[in-house]
Amino acid sequence: MKKIIVILGILIVANVVTFAQQKVAYVDSEYILSQIPEYKKAQEELNTSSTQWQKEIELKYEEINKMRTAFEAEQILLTDDMKKKRETDITARETEARDLQKKRFGIDGELFRKRQELVKPIQDKVYNAIKAIATKGGYAIIFDKANAITMLYTSEKLDKSDAVLKQLGYIK
Repeated sequence: MKKIIVILGILIVANVVTFAQQKVAYVDSEYILSQIPEYKKAQEELNTSSTQWQKEIELKYEEINKMRTAFEAEQILLTDDMKKKRETDITARETEARDLQKKRFGIDGELFRKRQELVKPIQDKVYNAIKAIATKGGYAIIFDKANAITMLYTSEKLDKSDAVLKQLGYIK
């Protein structure tokens, strides 16, 4: 039993020493992307489309609310058949509005596809540049400062964000 504990201890120390010898760096992907004009243009296009689609959906819901208000006001004057028809019309319009919302903003909606079309190629270029810098510089790990990783302290010497922009041709 003592031999197993000793062997595990040696392995842990060896892994820590090996890891300590690896080169580490970080980048700030938000900073990198903010320096790329194509990314800014893509974001503006996505925001414009998103706003436009949101207004379209809001108009549909306003129309539904008007239909519902009118129905409630006239309900006592309508026959049962007329009530059912109006309720069916309102339900159909609500379904159309939800379907449109899903079509525009759903998991595989138009906004997602447009983002894939406009932003993903730029992100892929950035990733490839980071990979090239990691390979060329011999870095074992490159963290992204912009995401959920908490970095309490970072030396600016380890920041490779400008190197990525240089690799992409945005800094000379």
